[in-house]
Amino acid sequence: MTQSFQASRQWERISELWVTEEASVDLTDFKSDRVNYKISLWDPRTNGIRYLKALVYELATRLEPEDWERIQKVPNREVGNPVTVRVDGKSVCMDYLQASLEIGFIEKEVELRGARVMEIGAGYARTCHAMLSNYDLDEYCIVDLKNTMMLSRRYLREVLDDEQFAKVRFVEVGDIGAELESSRFDLCINVHSFTEMTPATVDAYLALIDEKCSAFFVKNPVGKYIDKSMDGYLEGDEAVQMALENGPLRKVLDIHDSEAVEAAVPEFISAYRPADGWTCAADGRGVPWSYFWQALYRKSGSHS
Repeated sequence: MTQSFQASRQWERISELWVTEEASVDLTDFKSDRVNYKISLWDPRTNGIRYLKALVYELATRLEPEDWERIQKVPNREVGNPVTVRVDGKSVCMDYLQASLEIGFIEKEVELRGARVMEIGAGYARTCHAMLSNYDLDEYCIVDLKNTMMLSRRYLREVLDDEQFAKVRFVEVGDIGAELESSRFDLCINVHSFTEMTPATVDAYLALIDEKCSAFFVKNPVGKYIDKSMDGYLEGDEAVQMALENGPLRKVLDIHDSEAVEAAVPEFISAYRPADGWTCAADGRGVPWSYFWQALYRKSGSHS
């Protein structure tokens, strides 16, 4: 019997355009260029959604039943057409997967039933949505910039029912003094925004937390990084320099080196302690990102 062993049309094309005879001449960078991206890996420069879905899927397979329960309690998660995966018949995206893990971390240290919560820098308000869907809060106060608040207000009006939406208070940063003068909160939350503020602004917010709150949850990077291979500096060098000058932790480190990240944790714990008299009740890695850390602080004398 005559047998035919030959390259497919697909691989004839690959051999012509990518894995050429010249590819074996210089091995210096071949594992991180188009040659290897045709042999072993999907090109991360053009396959971002593929890798995001792979990451979400992998994280979702590791969730505990209580993590899924918190996610399933949040209605209308499909608003905005998120990138999702399905695991065991349940749909999840990265945002609400993180929200579930974050509030699961918080609830171990803070009584959330009837709590008054303030979030500084809420993004589109996925944390607010998740918390109001899981706990009978008394109030959720969002402090943010005007344009971002327009987005979060619109989103929450879409995903929350009338009773839940009535519990949300929106405070623009310019109105903090007047709007929060007599306010007190059981918990303050900041997720990945203090790192984008000037050091002086972060100090001002920490003083506000010390004055107004009994507990504080923070999830932010432990430092800065310079790695053009990650995004090609898509927004330009000026945007990179702006990022490097913000936040309380501006030391540049290898964010994908576990030892470098762990070495930066003590400074993280210190930098985000609102004031003397606050203790760090719990801390740990801010999954899924390699260089994020999370911590929960309590003010002395509070009974959260």
